[in-house]
Amino acid sequence: MATATFTGKGGPSPRLLTPKNSMLLLIDHQPQMAFASHSIDIQLLINNVTGLAKSAKIFDVPVVLTTVAAKSFSGPIFAPVQEVYPSTDPIDRTTMNCWEDPKVVQAVRATDRKKIIMAALWTEVCLATACLSALDDGFEVYIVTDASAGVTAEAHEMAIQRMVQAGAIPTTWLQVLLEWQRDWARQETYNAVMNVAKEHAGGYGLGINYAKTMLGEHASEGGK
Repeated sequence: MATATFTGKGGPSPRLLTPKNSMLLLIDHQPQMAFASHSIDIQLLINNVTGLAKSAKIFDVPVVLTTVAAKSFSGPIFAPVQEVYPSTDPIDRTTMNCWEDPKVVQAVRATDRKKIIMAALWTEVCLATACLSALDDGFEVYIVTDASAGVTAEAHEMAIQRMVQAGAIPTTWLQVLLEWQRDWARQETYNAVMNVAKEHAGGYGLGINYAKTMLGEHASEGGK
């Protein structure tokens, strides 16, 4: 029988997202784009992208906000997202593919991060075109599927498949949050992570509140 050979020394994989190796690009989370998005409930979409934005702020992850035709067609970025970054003006564009706008590309490159976490409306247009373009520019792209939406469930799913086949890594907003935290002993971000989970993570957040109510303030919350 062959004997397995283990060459690793343990520890985290370089594939994992950290606050130091990743940045967040939020594309076109605007009312006019949301009106035609039918792959996810709009209120859930707003909840998820807001949770993602708050997660990046907790860990001081660089964020680039961008909109398309904000004043003439699509409207402002979702108010709850803008409230997370009140002093950050979204980069407004005319291009459907934000990677064809030099200002957006310059802002992303200025973060000096190789891993780009992306979410967008719509999945099949603004996310797919930016994702494929960034991949071909040598970036690692992580697509947040539940903070993005398509005009139909099929359009959303087909776009995700196309991006994954090209090398993108699919993820969800809560996975990103917990991957950044990774260790419950990291007390400097622990309370903020728990608060975002309670506000935006559905049943997980409900469970945190339940544990505190039933077992007291010092109840275990995912490993503390």
